Amino acid sequence: MIDLKAYPNRKEIRVLLGACMWPDDERISNEFQAYIKDESRQLLGKIRNEQLVGLIGIIPILDREAELKHIAVLPAYRRQGIGKDMIDEYMQQYGMDSMTAETDKDAVGFYRNMGFQITSLGEKYPGVERFQCRLVIKTNELAEHEQS
Repeated sequence: MIDLKAYPNRKEIRVLLGACMWPDDERISNEFQAYIKDESRQLLGKIRNEQLVGLIGIIPILDREAELKHIAVLPAYRRQGIGKDMIDEYMQQYGMDSMTAETDKDAVGFYRNMGFQITSLGEKYPGVERFQCRLVIKTNELAEHEQS
């Protein structure tokens, strides 16, 4: 994965950020600026065929725990394991034992298939059920998780 904070094509980043959050130009710009300004936040991407096809936005919480704030893959590249690969690569590269994420009903299956434990947060916004997802990997399980 590459660090997207210095990635030259801001439009590609904005398209992917818009795919995983409410696609409002101001919100997308604000979120991108938060990644740029806050050194603890990580914005990483996956390149295929010289194109940015996926990104993850991470906030480290504790020494070996991170919060996945954003994950997106371009529609033409979905269901090819790119999202899973980005999470696995991040967990291994940064030595993480656990990761949390919050999502909606549309994406909860992705997290469940990755081995995240899912907890409903109820209707957090009017008419929108949200879910807390938590992945915990013990050190000896990390190698097994990467091979799956």
